Amino acid sequence: MNSERMQVTTVGDIPVFSFFKRALDPLVILGTLFVLTRVMGEPFTGNYMVLAIIAFFVSAWLYEQVDASRNWRGGRLMAFARDVFFGWAIFVAIIVLIGYATGYGYQYAENVILWWFILTPFVLLGGHLALRKIASDLHRGGQPRSVVIVGLNETGLKLARRIGESPHHMMEVRGFFDDRGARRDSPDAASAPAVALLGKMADIADYVREQGINVIFISQPMSAQPRVRQLLDELQDTTASIYFLPDIYTFDLMQARFDEVGGMPVVAIRETPFSGINSLVKRSSDILLACVILLLLAPFMIGIAIAVKCTSPGPVIFRQRRYGLNGDEIVVYKFRSMAVTEDGARVTQARKDDMRVTRLGAVLRRTSLDELPQFINVLEGSMSIVGPRPHAVAHNEQYRGLIKGYMLRHKVKPGITGWAQVNGLRGETDTLDKMAARVEFDLDYLRSWSLALDLWIILRTVKVVLKRDNAY
Repeated sequence: MNSERMQVTTVGDIPVFSFFKRALDPLVILGTLFVLTRVMGEPFTGNYMVLAIIAFFVSAWLYEQVDASRNWRGGRLMAFARDVFFGWAIFVAIIVLIGYATGYGYQYAENVILWWFILTPFVLLGGHLALRKIASDLHRGGQPRSVVIVGLNETGLKLARRIGESPHHMMEVRGFFDDRGARRDSPDAASAPAVALLGKMADIADYVREQGINVIFISQPMSAQPRVRQLLDELQDTTASIYFLPDIYTFDLMQARFDEVGGMPVVAIRETPFSGINSLVKRSSDILLACVILLLLAPFMIGIAIAVKCTSPGPVIFRQRRYGLNGDEIVVYKFRSMAVTEDGARVTQARKDDMRVTRLGAVLRRTSLDELPQFINVLEGSMSIVGPRPHAVAHNEQYRGLIKGYMLRHKVKPGITGWAQVNGLRGETDTLDKMAARVEFDLDYLRSWSLALDLWIILRTVKVVLKRDNAY
């Protein structure tokens, strides 16, 4: 289950902390620029004010896309630091590009801008550490809001655990109400705080009034609607805030979020990560990187094309039908590495010491140089640089009925490299278990996508290619 990726407003945030979590990065970036101008004796002129305004909006948007706080909330501090530095590298590239395009880059002191670029990511990390320390101190010294949870089930236990792990929410779980008694069979039960069963559902209203409970979370299945309505009627005589935890978390969520259609609230259970602004971010980064790579490698690719033509009969470019976005067929380009060009109802995967592979083809496949023409697919819009690797149509038809969720990997464009490939699942998938593992990594990529993750996969791909494992 993947409830942690449900895009909802955090009800436990004190408004001031909710504001600072959103504004911290832009404010730190602007503050660092201002301090550096003072330290280096530069007047903070109108040009610097223009830069500050641009920096505020670019950084606010950028770090929302990178979503480094996802790793921060999960306690993965090294991953959080990586996302901060990735986001800052992209920010620097955008600012340099704007400065070059407008000619404004020459209006600023080089030493100020250089030190701003170098120091800011470290100041960002320090700012987040300081905010966490302040939140923790306030939690110890302040009065947290009292919470009870209706429903001693997996979702309720997970919420209790998250509240316990997040002191900045300033909330304290007093216990649970449930008609079924204590249950410890949940995967989250072992890691949840000590469970206090305060009573049955009929006891809630009296307990809330007597103890002055501030917040109530109702974790009940949708089938319990009549009981929930009765509970809400009983709680009208209290001032407690009430929130409902829908049991959609029992589903396998993918980019789940609340939305509305024609004014009607709806919940997305499975959706592509590339909707709205994310689609523009993904496509822009694909075009930019593909253009740079093709320009740099064009002479090398011409050399490979000549070598393929001269060393074996057949076309230079092998075209194969594969499934793309939404399961539509696309044509994928590769440098031909085999003596055959299979694209029928049955396609045999390449194996170690495969007799169909040419001598030059073996080198191309080991180094993944045969994949370089797929950057043309990226420019055409049928592929992305990072995404689930496309399989031959015959393999898709074979596995879609064997592996649960197989076709969900086609909610996004296929990629030249992917999350599965940099996690040891590159090359031949000669067993069903290997293919199922690859699909699971692909679906995890869809659930977890961020621009920083894409850049991390690209860097990891270079290392994987140099190792030359499992590529035949």
